[in-house]
Amino acid sequence: MSKGNVVAFGPVWDPAGAYGIGIVQFADDMAVRSFAADDPTIKGGAGFRVEIHPMPRGVITPGPAVSAA
Repeated sequence: MSKGNVVAFGPVWDPAGAYGIGIVQFADDMAVRSFAADDPTIKGGAGFRVEIHPMPRGVITPGPAVSAA
């Protein structure tokens, strides 16, 4: 997140079975695949998998305004 590539991460409580989702932004497909392959959960070999699906258009709303009080 500190590098600015992560938009959101978290669990999805799907009635068919919970799973996690990550929304990331990278300059190219190779960088996304490298990021996914380096995920500690994937590297741990515990049976988890990554699916990569492009989102050609997305909207990110700005967070709430923070005052400098």
